[in-house]
Order: sequence, then structure tokens, then C-alpha cells
Amino acid sequence: MFTKIISKILEIHIFPQILKFAETMGYELLLVEKQNWYPDLTFINKSDKDIMFAVDIKTTYRKKGNIAGFTLGSHGAYFKERDKSKNIQFPYNKYSGHYCLGIIYTRAQEDDTMSETSVFQINDLRNEDKTYPRKVGIREITTIDNLQAITSVIKNLDFFAAEKWKIASDKQGSGNTANIGSIIDIDDLKNERGTFSRLGEEWFDDYWMNHGAIKISKDGKQQKITSLVDFLRYKNREDLINKITYKSYSKKGE
Repeated sequence: MFTKIISKILEIHIFPQILKFAETMGYELLLVEKQNWYPDLTFINKSDKDIMFAVDIKTTYRKKGNIAGFTLGSHGAYFKERDKSKNIQFPYNKYSGHYCLGIIYTRAQEDDTMSETSVFQINDLRNEDKTYPRKVGIREITTIDNLQAITSVIKNLDFFAAEKWKIASDKQGSGNTANIGSIIDIDDLKNERGTFSRLGEEWFDDYWMNHGAIKISKDGKQQKITSLVDFLRYKNREDLINKITYKSYSKKGE
């Protein structure tokens, strides 16, 4: 919950700059109509309405030198059926490009639980009867008369923009949903050195459209293909395995 709140606050703060950028570049900005649709933002060229770009805003935090990672959208319905409009603002193939605007920050507190967060009660904002609770759960409430400043819970913000396929990994971003996972190395993110970056967008599309849908015999058992190495072998393109960006590649399941 804490991470989601931080993400929303950051999005609100940078939105005026995004709007200004779109206007300067000659684009209209369309916000996603429904909460779980893709993408967050659609940039539409004012002179040619057929030119549009998908932009997702992604926020995440540093973790042991790298980041916690994030998802890059679904590899389900709209990704596979690219002329359909299910859970997407416009059909996937209508977009000229798919981009990620990333925000990376450091958490002031390593523990991402609200139980470690201090609670402050500003006297001027108390109820009319001047009563207020002494605790919220296990947290004590500290009362103050005037709020001059409050310690930030995040610091060291870093921003980057990248094409989605260039920062993708070959692993799902979450275990229970069909989401594409990002790489987790900060330098690789900024320089678009994802798992597919030397293979090309066609291999990114082909792999993720078929992720988990193809079975191969491995160690005497039928297993779904969930690694890029296995996928290239299935396609009889072992000659391309050396093009995988191994710094960002997860060998889990190989």
C-alpha cells in the first residue's frame, strides 16, 4: 500500500510537466479511461491522428543496488490480439511505439510497512470537538501545533524513458498475472539494455505472445517454455543465444 501511495503522488507531481511536453511536441494527451487499462497515457499527434504513442508511468525503489522491478503491461489479450480493444485505450497495433517513463527512488525507511511510519496530528486539523485518537493501530500519534516541514519518506529520485521491449526481461513481473517483467539493473534500464535489446522487437513480440503456451520435452518431462534460451532452441535459433543480454537475463528455469 505504501508503495502505491508514493507512486500516485509522484505521478500527480510530474503530470503538469508531461502535459507541457506533449503540447510542445504538438501532441494531445489522452488519459486512460479505466483503471486497469493500458496504457496510462496516449500521445496523439495533432496533425496526424494516426500517429500515437503509448506511455506507461512506472515507479519503483532501489533494492540492494538495483531496483525492485516493475511490470511492463500484459502479454495477454490485447498483446496477442493486436487489432482488438479489450483492456486497452486503442488496439495495440495502432500505436507507433510503446514507451515507459520510469521513476526510481530510494526509500528513507528500508521496511516498507506502515507500522514503522510515524503519525502526526496537526492541531488545526482536529475534529470540531477537539478530540483525536491517541493511536492508529500500534503507532503513537504525535500532536503538533504548526507543520513547518516533514521528513520525506523517499529520496534520490531518478527518471528515465525507454522503449518497452528494450527494457523487458523474459520473466513475468508478477506470479499470478500475465504481466511482462522488466530488467532490474538501473544502468541497463537507462541505456535500454534489456534481455531482448540485441535480438530485436520481433523476438520480444514472438516470445511474449507465446510465453507459457508452447510445451517442450525437458529432462523427460513436458514443460512450458518460460525462458528465452528454451524459446530460441525451440525455434532452432541457438545461434542467437549469444545475443541475449546476460547481465539482465535471469537463468532461472533454464
